[in-house]
Amino acid sequence: MPLFACIMFGLVDFAARKGLATEPPGSQSDAKQQARLTGIRGETYAYWYLRRHGYIMVARNFTATGLKGEIDLVGYDGPVLAFVEVKTRAGSHTEFAKPEDAVTPEKRRHLFRMARRFLVERRLDQVSCRFDVLAIESPPGQRPVVRLHKGAFTGYNYS
Repeated sequence: MPLFACIMFGLVDFAARKGLATEPPGSQSDAKQQARLTGIRGETYAYWYLRRHGYIMVARNFTATGLKGEIDLVGYDGPVLAFVEVKTRAGSHTEFAKPEDAVTPEKRRHLFRMARRFLVERRLDQVSCRFDVLAIESPPGQRPVVRLHKGAFTGYNYS
């Protein structure tokens, strides 16, 4: 495992020792901003988590013209190109719904289309790939709990 990635993840993990969210929002617009910040922090945490586990990242927040959505992270896990969807949840509502449950069939369709575009644009027609989901639960005042689901779903049903 790369030393730099271990050090960086150690720093990010230390910063997240009391959770990824800040103080509770006061209004609905504050709640949206808070959710966005939590998502950004979750993606940064996920990036360094994956780097620490040997992924070689090649893209972050990939979007394509004319397609809805984005792919959070794209990286090689050995010879396999992994398209990673990061789902972060902070707060007490994590008791009822797991972050990975938010990757619905519709979301999977969007991810598959984006992945197909990514492969075409980079002329990667012979590369082996898969879809991973990295779920982060970040209860207030506690370290984040991470679950990495490698090969969480396949794309061939989502054209």
